[in-house]
Amino acid sequence: MPSPSDTNLAQLRAFAAVAELRSYRRAATRLGVTPSAVSQAVRALESQLGVPLLQRTTRSVAPSEAGQRLLAELRPHLDGLAAALRAVGGADGAPAGTLRINLPRNAACLLLEPVVAPFLAAHPRIHLELVTHDGFVDIVAAGCDAGIRFAESVPRDMVALTLGGPQRFIVAGSPALLQRLPRPAEPWDLLTQPCVRLRFPSGALYHWEFRQGGASPLALDVPGPLTVDDQRMALRAALDGVGWAYLYEAAAAPHVAAGELVAVLDGWLPPGTPFQLYYPGRRQAAPPLRAFIDWWKASQPAA
Repeated sequence: MPSPSDTNLAQLRAFAAVAELRSYRRAATRLGVTPSAVSQAVRALESQLGVPLLQRTTRSVAPSEAGQRLLAELRPHLDGLAAALRAVGGADGAPAGTLRINLPRNAACLLLEPVVAPFLAAHPRIHLELVTHDGFVDIVAAGCDAGIRFAESVPRDMVALTLGGPQRFIVAGSPALLQRLPRPAEPWDLLTQPCVRLRFPSGALYHWEFRQGGASPLALDVPGPLTVDDQRMALRAALDGVGWAYLYEAAAAPHVAAGELVAVLDGWLPPGTPFQLYYPGRRQAAPPLRAFIDWWKASQPAA
């Protein structure tokens, strides 16, 4: 049986990355090395321990029973070591390192585009990496420090911070559209008019949501000549008169104010929910993430 000194940190980190990401290639990307280096490190660790830690096929890789036990014991120690190294790196009081945040494109546009420059100016030793993905992502498996999603989508075992107010949606179209079509008075009127449809990353079509007073929520599968998977494209199509679009109010408001879009069915739109920043509660927030959280809180207007 090998002694602990026979096993180096690189081997343990390589195994943990492959076991969590279920991929040698993604593990190599996280660690900044080649896939062959990761494979060699894992094989060396398995040889020293005398047990297979990973089950491999031509299409997948997953931890064996022994690998699962090792990963459960190993992860807290790797997290603690990484936190200790980060603390030493920021010993002068200035947080340093990389902050990786996974978030949908809409959150990147609405929330972070306006604050990236001032945050980085306040923290010049932090490298901010924004990973946009509209589908839900396991931020731990993706190697991210935090994620941003709508509040109802945040896993319950995460620590969460609300970012901004509720993100309300509106239905809007161009003035030219109203010149050739009657103004919708109820959501059902949209079923006979052109709309810009939205498709989720899963492939499912989004059903436009409505609610009036205390009535039950209504979800409509609207018709239309165009289907997109991006809100900016939906906004552009609405401006061009393609049809009605279901848009973030924050993104559409300047165009409504300028008379380029007309909002309809206002009394039928739900109030919306806010975005939240979230990260694993079992880990201490890394200094760059803590710096972002503190900076965000300090930058918000007093209630």
